[in-house]
Amino acid sequence: MLPAKNRLRTSKDFALTTKTGVRATSLSLVVYLKTNSSNQTNASNSSAPLVGLIVNKSVGGSVVRHRVSRQLRHLAATHISSIPADSRLVIRVLRNQPNYEVELNDLMSKVLSKIPVAP
Repeated sequence: MLPAKNRLRTSKDFALTTKTGVRATSLSLVVYLKTNSSNQTNASNSSAPLVGLIVNKSVGGSVVRHRVSRQLRHLAATHISSIPADSRLVIRVLRNQPNYEVELNDLMSKVLSKIPVAP
């Protein structure tokens, strides 16, 4: 399960990440990553990476969306250590499928490779 300190909660953070972060796309998922944000909304979480999910109604009904959310939160928790501190990650689900593990692993490596290296 994803720890509470790593949960992205505000719509402002979601919007900032999806509009200005680097992106990697596949058939079922889109992963956005925004690093080293200077306008952090919650100062207590300034060093912990934050992860959020966007699961639209087009994925399925409420039960299906919650199952997909639980599955992705569990998978995202395994990637917390690879996400840079003080960054935000948003996972958008485009369609339902039985397992997202391989797809998420591939997208995480793509989005992490797009991060500019600080001198």
